[in-house]
Amino acid sequence: MAQMIFVNLPVADLPKAKAFYEAVGAVNEPKFTNDQAACMVFSDTIFVMLLTHPFFQGFTDKKIADARETCEVLLCISRDSREAVDAITEQAIAAGGRETRPAQDMGMMYSRSFEDPDGHIWEPMWMDAAAAEQGASAFEDA
Repeated sequence: MAQMIFVNLPVADLPKAKAFYEAVGAVNEPKFTNDQAACMVFSDTIFVMLLTHPFFQGFTDKKIADARETCEVLLCISRDSREAVDAITEQAIAAGGRETRPAQDMGMMYSRSFEDPDGHIWEPMWMDAAAAEQGASAFEDA
């Protein structure tokens, strides 16, 4: 079985969060969705679990961060092209998200950044395949 990632995000309004993630291309998996959580599928290996605050709190003794005030994580997700980066960002804005900074264009890499309605920051990015093969050295001259 391929390794998978399940990103768990606390959300204030589950139906609103679910609609937002559907608007940016995630598909709801009803087998793992109820009135406390929604499983949103981006690919065969990337899942976002949207958890109501009380349900999320059951997994940690720490206070839930207010992502509109505190940056707890930057979630970077690859896209197949610059146009796909722009498309998901524009979909996010249209669905109630907010762009958090101007586009970053390094030539061999292009990214944008948006917040979901709860303030969680997503950074869709595209990287030229040849630059990716070079690794960090590709960015030394950028």
